[in-house]
Amino acid sequence: MSGAHQADTRNGRSLAVPSYYEIRVTGVLPPEVLLDFDRLTASVEPVETVVHGPIQDQAALHGLLARLETFGVQVIEVRRLHEKDPPAGDKGGP
Repeated sequence: MSGAHQADTRNGRSLAVPSYYEIRVTGVLPPEVLLDFDRLTASVEPVETVVHGPIQDQAALHGLLARLETFGVQVIEVRRLHEKDPPAGDKGGP
């Protein structure tokens, strides 16, 4: 995973700009897994769930991965996408 960090400066302050991620896991996620990650959405596909949305920084990404592990979810893939918004037509939902 890249440690790249983007910054947006407004009013002389540096603000972290979240990166957009897609995380694939086996099976269906329990709804409570994403409770603390309000901007993430999940869509169920055959035999896997795809979670996607902005994640503020590497610490938040590691927090989400730790939470998935707590629930016994097997992570298949983590991809950092270059887009800020979800792919067209992909509104997803729990």
